[in-house]
Amino acid sequence: MAEMGKGGTAGKLAISVQKRLTRAQEKVMQKLGKADETRDAAFEEMVANFNKQMTEGGKLQKDLKAYLLAVKTMHDASRRLQDCLADMYEPDWFGKEEMDALTEEMIEKEMDNNLEDTDTLWLDYHQNIMDKPLTSLDSYLAQFPDIKARIAKRDRKMVDFDSARHHFSSLQKGKKKDEAKIAKAEEELGRAQKIFEELNVELQDELPSLWDNRVGVYVNTFQGLAGHQEKFHGEMSKLSQNLNDIMTKLEEQRELKKDASAAAKTGEGSRSEGPNHSESASSAPKRPGPPPSRPAARPAPSPDLRQQRADSAEDEEPDADADSAVTAATGPATTQQNAVTNGSDGDLPPGFLYKVKAVHEYAATDGDELELKIGDDVLVLAFDNPDEQDDGWLLGVLEAHWLQNKDTSAKGVFPENFTQKV
Repeated sequence: MAEMGKGGTAGKLAISVQKRLTRAQEKVMQKLGKADETRDAAFEEMVANFNKQMTEGGKLQKDLKAYLLAVKTMHDASRRLQDCLADMYEPDWFGKEEMDALTEEMIEKEMDNNLEDTDTLWLDYHQNIMDKPLTSLDSYLAQFPDIKARIAKRDRKMVDFDSARHHFSSLQKGKKKDEAKIAKAEEELGRAQKIFEELNVELQDELPSLWDNRVGVYVNTFQGLAGHQEKFHGEMSKLSQNLNDIMTKLEEQRELKKDASAAAKTGEGSRSEGPNHSESASSAPKRPGPPPSRPAARPAPSPDLRQQRADSAEDEEPDADADSAVTAATGPATTQQNAVTNGSDGDLPPGFLYKVKAVHEYAATDGDELELKIGDDVLVLAFDNPDEQDDGWLLGVLEAHWLQNKDTSAKGVFPENFTQKV
């Protein structure tokens, strides 16, 4: 039995070797033009399209797997970054509880459809791409190896068919005709033709259909990928906004603490040095505390009240003349009011007292306030009514505006501690 098995294997091997030798000889004869070759231009075009389609599909599969690997890498990097933030976040910072809850959700990796946390979003995103676009593409490409093998088999059977036809034709044209050999050759020709045509018909039906299906596969792949990306980035933007809100509130908390500390220091400095600008221009300015609070606006005096004040001023004019005489006798007082100019110079606005430079930015919060930027030069003016001046606030106009327009229409009040006298 063993010898029979060996003999059968040897016989099959011999037949296989003989077929390969016959095919090689037939191809040589065809290239030399001594034997006819079956050609099918339409089928050759189908095979060219198949090879192109298989190459493109393989490249798409490779790139999609690389994209999945990048998603996994980004997931790991995002997780490490979130863990780092959770470790750095100090207990007294704003939103510590919110940060802990967010991190806890990330670590739990709850697989739900709501995509409530970052880790779950990354996991679902990766899994959805793997389950749908990649799986669909894998199924599409799985049919190519079988079709490729049948195309190669069809090519071999075509050579066998050509060889059988060439052998049958040679026997028919021979001088000595052997009817038995001719009959056997005819039988082999018929068998080779049948096998070849069966494979040829099957492939002619499958290849055009496969070529047309590529469009649907590409559409489904990229539509699915785009849908998952849109959903992922939409949910991720919500989580990112939550994190941004926490960071914004943390910054606000830090600013409030710094402002409170600076206000306390400013209060101590005011008690020891007074409210005026006693620091030298060369000293480094400290960040000011919040601007002093302003009382509610005083109601405008009624016309009757204004008339009464005017009458009172006329009655007091003799006293003013007496005061002038006293002043002339005793010498000018070194008060701030006497330093006011009348604007006759032309280079300075009426009521000019002195000039200050903004050392901190100030955003106006009311219509009568002056907006300041660091480095702005401001011409300080006297209030028309000294009673209107609030503690810690000055009235002035930007020097640049005055030099350009020569009017004080843009004057406004500003916090004194945001400026430095020059």
